[in-house]
Amino acid sequence: MIRVLVADDQSLMRAALRGCLEGELDIEVVGEAADGQEAIDLAGTLRPDVVLMDIRMPRVDGVAATRLLAGRLAAPPVKVLVVTTFSLDEYVFEALRAGASGFLLKDATAEEVVHAVRVVAAGDAILAPAVTRQLLDRYARTLPREASAADLTAGLTEREVDVLRLVSAGLGTAEIAEQLHVAPSSVKTHIGHLLDKLGVPDRLHLVIYAYENGLIQPGGHFVPSDGAGA
Repeated sequence: MIRVLVADDQSLMRAALRGCLEGELDIEVVGEAADGQEAIDLAGTLRPDVVLMDIRMPRVDGVAATRLLAGRLAAPPVKVLVVTTFSLDEYVFEALRAGASGFLLKDATAEEVVHAVRVVAAGDAILAPAVTRQLLDRYARTLPREASAADLTAGLTEREVDVLRLVSAGLGTAEIAEQLHVAPSSVKTHIGHLLDKLGVPDRLHLVIYAYENGLIQPGGHFVPSDGAGA
């Protein structure tokens, strides 16, 4: 059973999201929060698998709440799915950087909401890498640069760097396999190694990692590095 917490400051939106999910045999809405602080408090007691998180809420906003619930220091982390009005919103960008596993627009259908909850609960991201790139291209110039590209790829093999570059360009598994002339299963293995080595939860956050650390420049240009291994 997938346990879901709905966080939105509008009662009608909370009711609508609950209505989308309540008829599903594998999903249970365990609580509702009217602001980010309440979402944090309820997540600590209700232990949801997924939080449907509005971004613009009083007291604590959805970005700050996401960082506390799903960020790298969260223990244990909770899957967060952002629900927002605008797809190209700087707050969406910040929520993804904070650890959200993707986002839905508030006009999503009930089927789309149910599908997104299941995907995120399974450990995958609900946002296509190409859409992530569109967001990141828009805001990449504001990202801090904490280390050199050589330092950040020092523990990666050449093939892993190739896969990271192609994932960050928005290519899917089959497309990456075709580009590199390998089997799709090999691509999935390399992606698994990248997730483990870079400490990120999914492909979406591989793209964010690449941008955030200067491995990808706006426009999708990969920064070459001499730090990759053989």
